[in-house]
Amino acid sequence: MLTVASAFALPHIAVAETVLRIGMTAADIPRTLGQPDQGFEGNRFTGLTMYDALTMWDLSSATKASVLIPGLATEWAVDDADKKKWTFKLRPGVTFHDGSPFNADAVVWNVEKILKQDAPQFDPSQVGTTAPRMPTLASARKIDDMTVELTAKEPDSFLPINLVNLFMASPARWQKLYEAAEGADAKAKSQAAWAAFAKDASGTGPWKMSKFTPRERLELVKNENYWDKARVPKVDRMVLLPMPEASARTAALLSGQVDWVEAPAPDAVAEIRQRGFVITSNEEPHVWPWQFSRVEGSPWNDIRVRKAANLCIDREGMKDGLLAGLMVPASGTFEPGHPWRGKPTFEIKYDKVAAQKLMQEAGFGPNKRLTVKTQTSASGSGQMLPVPMNEYVQQALAECYFDVQLDVIEWNTLFTNWRRGVKDPSANGANAINVTYAAMDPFFALVRFLQSSMAPPVSNNWGFINNPKFDELVTKARQTFDPAERDKALAELHAASVDDAAFLYVAHDVAPRAMTPKIKGFVQPKSWFVDFSPVSME
Repeated sequence: MLTVASAFALPHIAVAETVLRIGMTAADIPRTLGQPDQGFEGNRFTGLTMYDALTMWDLSSATKASVLIPGLATEWAVDDADKKKWTFKLRPGVTFHDGSPFNADAVVWNVEKILKQDAPQFDPSQVGTTAPRMPTLASARKIDDMTVELTAKEPDSFLPINLVNLFMASPARWQKLYEAAEGADAKAKSQAAWAAFAKDASGTGPWKMSKFTPRERLELVKNENYWDKARVPKVDRMVLLPMPEASARTAALLSGQVDWVEAPAPDAVAEIRQRGFVITSNEEPHVWPWQFSRVEGSPWNDIRVRKAANLCIDREGMKDGLLAGLMVPASGTFEPGHPWRGKPTFEIKYDKVAAQKLMQEAGFGPNKRLTVKTQTSASGSGQMLPVPMNEYVQQALAECYFDVQLDVIEWNTLFTNWRRGVKDPSANGANAINVTYAAMDPFFALVRFLQSSMAPPVSNNWGFINNPKFDELVTKARQTFDPAERDKALAELHAASVDDAAFLYVAHDVAPRAMTPKIKGFVQPKSWFVDFSPVSME
């Protein structure tokens, strides 16, 4: 009796909530309504956390390439008789954060939110960040509660990969908000419902929205009922903070304001390590380029000029000096050893003499310089250190008779301009654009830039490249459903793009992150994305 009484007399000891605070490179919280903005940083922080897609990337290994694995679909297959049709079997027993079931109706609803303009839930604001990432998806049809048929506009072996970008939002939550919304008509009510949904989001992901202050912070809490028990988060709460300046992020880490920062300032790397913090990095399929205008009158239409620019940059000098080792020099979208590398004959390297000779052959020299203008951002998703890096390129190209002008704008504006293309007034006279891109899959790495039909407003062929050879190889790869043969076609396409000097290839990101040693369990995958679920705090 005394023992029991003593136990009840002891004060209650609460278990402290574990909180992970992250400083992002974005200047604002990416959109939370299901299809994020802010480039792939949005997908990383407000897409893959709160939401799932039918297919997903395996982010569990630091040594193996991220490959496609089942997500909310357990299996899929193309129709042998009609290769425009795909059947997806859905994962049973999955619920949205609001408790409503995930099923075929939810898949159809989410496809139609971006493709069917007369659907009540159609949201034009989500189209621009989603449709260009899966341009052949045409429609969805329910077969039964756990089976859905997706139809493409043409045979497309890339479709299951593209679907990693279509996140499943809760139709039930949206419908409830729609019924309560005010508006002069159905379209106004729909917009009001989406605005309300962004503040009270509901997906199926491992994290749930807790608190949201636009432009300041987003707080997520772990989803105890997540369908994959191995990926239920190990910390209770994750706080996301916009910090676009590298020096500010670094200062926040060193002062204890945050536990983790994306892309720390390279000149502070030594101090960060000296103070006991951990820096992680890993080569990832992510390219830092200039994308050239190819419209009539562009200075980049001369292949000698494009090749000269690629030969005029000392990438090793940029790596060892400006970036403290935190980059991999780029000689294409893919480096030797990658199955899509191919055998390009144009070797991208530092050769200033060869670059100057090419420029002279093109009619330029010390007394006749070529003026070019590049649009870039001050910060942003995967942009690394865009202004210092572009100033380095500017100085390098000056030695090869280029006069480079830089048009520095806000990241999300740049990303929007990227989809509008060089012919749009938003280009502001630029004939090149500096937007980094993920190269995890064929469409994102090659097709959206090289295929002529991917010119704006369809996708990201910003400079309106129109090369029949590229188009032929894209079609060949899209319509090849045998993986080995498809890889051969993609290798041909990549080699052709390098030989054409289609981009100014500068660097591959290594995704540097700095964090407190209290963080355990983090795996830095060979991917632009990461999985926050295994992360714990001592």
